[in-house]
Amino acid sequence: MSIAEPARARGRRTRARILQTAAELFAAHGHAAVSVAAIAKAARVYPHQITYYFGSKDGLFVHASLSTLLRDAVRLEPIGLRQRGPGAFRSALARTALALPSVPAAVQAMSISRVRPELQPVAQTYLAVLFRRAEHYLVELLARRGWAVDRPAAVEVRTFWSAVLGARLISESGYGGRSADVDLAGVMTVRER
Repeated sequence: MSIAEPARARGRRTRARILQTAAELFAAHGHAAVSVAAIAKAARVYPHQITYYFGSKDGLFVHASLSTLLRDAVRLEPIGLRQRGPGAFRSALARTALALPSVPAAVQAMSISRVRPELQPVAQTYLAVLFRRAEHYLVELLARRGWAVDRPAAVEVRTFWSAVLGARLISESGYGGRSADVDLAGVMTVRER
């Protein structure tokens, strides 16, 4: 006799599968080239399930892009921990953050949420998590290394991520130059105490 999986657990698993599949498809092909039907087929769900869980293709894109950014941001932590001095820390984090493959899609997702008011709370939630995790990491690192910052840690991480996202937005908007033309390391104030 088999016990049926509870509906709520099955729903969470289905939602996670849709999100993961969409993130992979959007990363490979971009927002415009991926249809709801293609996502549904790849995730082995019905198209109306995407609407049920995410509201729309744009809603799914915002969730997928920003959740991928959260996952990729964790990659900065061990890189920062390996650095012995504040200057090396600032440079390594700046270089790595600008190269994260999820940043362009995150910028696009925030642009979509700006014009879709129902998606603004989604973007705000993901950004709040990003900032909170980054602040926790920074506070622990500062305590471990005996380093300091010239402003509150919360302001430091918001400034850093705003500069990362802004640099990519400028570089991808057609302006000549690259995101590396921004002195992202100079935006951070991490220093010896």
